[in-house]
Amino acid sequence: MTQAAIPQARPAWHDQATIDRFLDNAHVWAVVGLSGDPARTAYAIADLLHSRGKRVVPIHPDAPELFGEQGYATLAEVPFEIDVVDVFRRSESAGRFVDEAITIGAGGVWFQLGVIDHAAFERAEAAGLPMVMDTCPAIEWKLRETR
Repeated sequence: MTQAAIPQARPAWHDQATIDRFLDNAHVWAVVGLSGDPARTAYAIADLLHSRGKRVVPIHPDAPELFGEQGYATLAEVPFEIDVVDVFRRSESAGRFVDEAITIGAGGVWFQLGVIDHAAFERAEAAGLPMVMDTCPAIEWKLRETR
């Protein structure tokens, strides 16, 4: 006799309501680490976001203009509201972008697949800032297509 598969609970940072809200209702995505290199994952995901109607704002020291948007070296330089700060950085350096997102009043933070910082997640929660980590919009849109 085989047991039915027991659904695994998703961790708090994979909250489906937050993911859905970001994918459906967040229009301005500041992509940290977005350079003009199309071989980089950040570029491919930014292109996907743009193709889905999102306004993609590059955040990179070189401040490239991409997808019709001026880039900025820091989040603090962006002169308009940001719905989601999408972070393509190593886990050990990603947490500071949660603090910056809180400071500028961003609507939320998304750490990409493999980017995990539990302390940063706790800071976001304490500040009332919705946060997703260790997943990707491309993965989440694909999962929605299979439901």
